[in-house]
Amino acid sequence: MNDILIQNTVAFFEKSFGSSPQKTVLSPGRINIIGEHIDYNDGYVLPAAIDKVICFAFEKNNTKTSKIIAIDLNEEFEIDLTQEVKLSDVVWTNYIRGVIKQLQDNGFSFDGFNCVFSSNIPVGSGLSSSAALECGMIFGIKSLFDLKIEKKDISLLGQKAEHWVGINCGIMDQFSSVHGLENKVIQLDCNNLDFEYHNADFKDYSLILFDSNVKHSLFTSEYNTRRIECEEGLSIIKSHFPEVKSFRDATEEQVLSLKDKMTEKVFSRVHFVVKEINRVIKACKALDEGNIELLGELLFETHYGLSQEYEVSCEELDMLVNTAKEDDAIVGSRLMGGGFGGCTINLVKKGNENEVKRKFSKLYLDTFGIELKFYDVKISNGTTLL
Repeated sequence: MNDILIQNTVAFFEKSFGSSPQKTVLSPGRINIIGEHIDYNDGYVLPAAIDKVICFAFEKNNTKTSKIIAIDLNEEFEIDLTQEVKLSDVVWTNYIRGVIKQLQDNGFSFDGFNCVFSSNIPVGSGLSSSAALECGMIFGIKSLFDLKIEKKDISLLGQKAEHWVGINCGIMDQFSSVHGLENKVIQLDCNNLDFEYHNADFKDYSLILFDSNVKHSLFTSEYNTRRIECEEGLSIIKSHFPEVKSFRDATEEQVLSLKDKMTEKVFSRVHFVVKEINRVIKACKALDEGNIELLGELLFETHYGLSQEYEVSCEELDMLVNTAKEDDAIVGSRLMGGGFGGCTINLVKKGNENEVKRKFSKLYLDTFGIELKFYDVKISNGTTLL
């Protein structure tokens, strides 16, 4: 699928600069199988790199200026590497400016380069195209100038670049973009970056994302509220069970025993978090055993929790998941990402993909008057040099 993207990117580079690229890099988007809203609650996430990528072509240009062309946007910019890096009004360039700034601030020395890039990651779909852009750019500069940067540090530099742009993201997106392995998911502890791989060979099932094509504006304010509610709930648990240091130490029984000590909202948030941490552990075991049906049940449970207890869903996402639950061809479905719009992730029995898409597309259009988009994804390798 990416062969045409690679060919077109390299051809565009040759046409633009009259030479062949010295380095070609693929940097992927990501999905998260399960473990939503628990990265900041001391739980594990379970992301994986996917086969939707940004392709970059690089060469040294033996100057102190870099020229970068975004093929898909039909836009380009130049940056003088001897000058202080500042934010621009052209937003997409800031992710690259941020990468250059982070590399320079961390003592890495490099000269000017030419770069073109093109992507088949759907922008705004929650598949982390910005992390792919940051990590692919760092990886390309590292390879071009033989910089000594570990994989973990590529992730952290990418995250810092995004923070500099003004988006206070966690580490999951960059980490999974860099560390992904084909047919493996990453059980990641976002606190200390400990991680381990688990099998993710879906053999008889297809992973399909249903893009709701809606984005409700509640996310930022509600996200901050959820964090405050969870902190309050954890404080109550700690006051009654001193051995609990974080949600990872708490049990569902402990939470249930404190129901009358919390507000209804706080109890619901905490109950979801503790159960979701346990679901991630169960999901890893199910994947290692190839029990995709059990994984699917866990996805449905997670969506129920996100919708009813954590309250970050919306009617469009609920309709998609509730319909999926009644469809024998779909063994698991849930909202993916922060919520209030975006995609659902679905495990569909192979051979049923086209019928499922036809059915859901019509039903969604009839119900909401909105076109439903579909992305078929496969779990793939992280950022790589071709």
